[in-house]
Amino acid sequence: MGIIRPLDEHLANQIAAGEVVERPASVLKELIENAVDAGASRIDVSAEEGGLQLLRVADNGAGIQPDDMLTAFQRHATSKISTDKDLFQIATLGFRGEALPSIAAVAKVKCVSATDDSGLGSLLEIEAGTVTTNRETNAPKGTEMVVKEIFYNTPARLKYMKTIQTELGHLSDIVYRQALARPDIAFTFSHNGNVLLRTPGKDDLRQVVAAIYGTASAKAMIEVQDENPDYSLNGLTAMPTETRANRNALTVLVNGRYVRSQAVVQPLLQAYHTLLPLHRYPLAVLNLRMHPTLVDVNVHPAKLEVRFSKEVELRAFVEGAIKKAVGKTAYIPSGTAVRSPKTNSWVQEQIRFQLPPATEVADREQAPLPEPPEEPTREPLGRQQTDFVKETATSYERSEASQTSAAPFERGETSPASSSTYDRRDASSATFASSPSQATAVSNASSRPQSGQPPARSSTAWPAATGASDPIPSEVWKSAFAAPAVQPGVPEFPELGWVGQLHGTYIVAQNPNGLYLIDQHAAHERINYEYYYDKFGRPEEASQELLLPMTLEFAPDECALLRGRLAAFESAGVYMEDFGGNTFIIRAVPHWFPSGDEAAIVREMAEWIIQEKSVDLRVLREQASIMCSCKASIKANQALTRESGEKLLQRLAACKQPYTCPHGRPIVVSFTTYELEKMFKRVTS
Repeated sequence: MGIIRPLDEHLANQIAAGEVVERPASVLKELIENAVDAGASRIDVSAEEGGLQLLRVADNGAGIQPDDMLTAFQRHATSKISTDKDLFQIATLGFRGEALPSIAAVAKVKCVSATDDSGLGSLLEIEAGTVTTNRETNAPKGTEMVVKEIFYNTPARLKYMKTIQTELGHLSDIVYRQALARPDIAFTFSHNGNVLLRTPGKDDLRQVVAAIYGTASAKAMIEVQDENPDYSLNGLTAMPTETRANRNALTVLVNGRYVRSQAVVQPLLQAYHTLLPLHRYPLAVLNLRMHPTLVDVNVHPAKLEVRFSKEVELRAFVEGAIKKAVGKTAYIPSGTAVRSPKTNSWVQEQIRFQLPPATEVADREQAPLPEPPEEPTREPLGRQQTDFVKETATSYERSEASQTSAAPFERGETSPASSSTYDRRDASSATFASSPSQATAVSNASSRPQSGQPPARSSTAWPAATGASDPIPSEVWKSAFAAPAVQPGVPEFPELGWVGQLHGTYIVAQNPNGLYLIDQHAAHERINYEYYYDKFGRPEEASQELLLPMTLEFAPDECALLRGRLAAFESAGVYMEDFGGNTFIIRAVPHWFPSGDEAAIVREMAEWIIQEKSVDLRVLREQASIMCSCKASIKANQALTRESGEKLLQRLAACKQPYTCPHGRPIVVSFTTYELEKMFKRVTS
């Protein structure tokens, strides 16, 4: 006699409940999705004791026919699909027909539903998968689902439930995501009689964001709207000044369904690259719409993950749409929004009005901005013996044109472009855009990057080479180091006038709109970053042979990796060879590397290349630019002359993205005239 036999329906439902019903939030998700699919315009959710004691979801949707009440609680019974072809074009949130029988197997369920306004409906009660009541009753149009005592018949599952507050947090997250997905539906959520959320249902996403995250966050959101033949994207994303410490505030919707998709989150974060500080994330609600055949939602038990058939194109589309939206807004944070840290005791502030002696002021260090590396004007010794470093006549012409055009500014003359505004990011004759620390006109503006942020990371990575001499194909590094496209509608940077310097760290500036504080290190770092990002984009003209080659030593395991990735260094203009043992010799580096920091920069590049499993040339270009810009920038506690400070402000205004440093920290903080007058009680309203 055989030992394999089919399970009875009740046991099968309990097993299925282990996949579908993980916690009360899983039950709530399924019930809300059913209400949305029923076409409800109002959904009321109430819970008790974190949902473990009671969950109630009432809607005004289409309702359930009396003949369908029992069928709805049978396994794999659904009205959403009928053939296998329907699985490839799912347009509803639910479709499997597993949720209701799975919930009924581990809880006490009561369902009241009516399909019209006659006042007559149906009542069905089920306990542990067994029907106890099935009769007619009075009911308004719609459906009310009440789930009590979840896991009451499975003590092992109940024992592993978390605290009430933890379960309430999961319930709230489900309601919030669904409310953001459907702003046209009025949601009400209460727990133990306390209303936690109420949305108006007026199809205004910003109102829903305000109800969930607060009015201030809603005001700091930017509209996103873009489409192409395959996809359309709309929603709200935060300005870089509005950040979170984790990714919990990122809501990704695919055809109205909340999902966790790295295919959307990663390009979203990449679009904010250099705009946000480390380990800070934006607040965003993005609704991505596409034809159902382009996405497979039947890949996860809880339908929280999906697969896209054209993921590469989708990533590029999302990143471009977010960059376009964020790039249209100026984001200088207000100084009044920064709160002082709390102290344990009150201390009387003492203000000294005595000025220091004039000799003391004169003795303070006032340093000019660091000068940029000079373009080579003659071929260094031994250049003719090398076949891997080439200097073309074009670079000499560019250097001569750059030095010639810089002459008017060095003599103190003012260019026509600077007489009206400092914002010359789109002008080909920008006076201060070419170098990090010297006002140099750009004679070949077409070769400069036309965006303040690096291009999207390519999905093409350069794996470890089999030998040190393996070349990188020219089409690979040309694509990776190509200049990014111009971002339309980049907001103008305000024209600022020098006032002074605070603590040798912050530049104080003003204009008719108010007072501005500029972090001099962050500002110079942004200027240098865009300069070096441009330079790393032209590796064929960057390298200069060293008269005295430098050597670097690495651990044996690191040497094994570096020997296979020397081609990556060459793509950045650094020529390094295996010198035997654990030593590598550096024979050539870009001539614009910060003087004295060449070995440190190459070592940091090597450490980054060692840590990465594969070398993405775009990321290498970005990392090298950040390394160089940080080392070449002026530091805090360094006094500036008025002339140097004004030059720094002018070059900052010429940047493609002058609002944040490469690490995402803000550069400028503003105090409006109104805010200043309010501080001094000159205005009362």
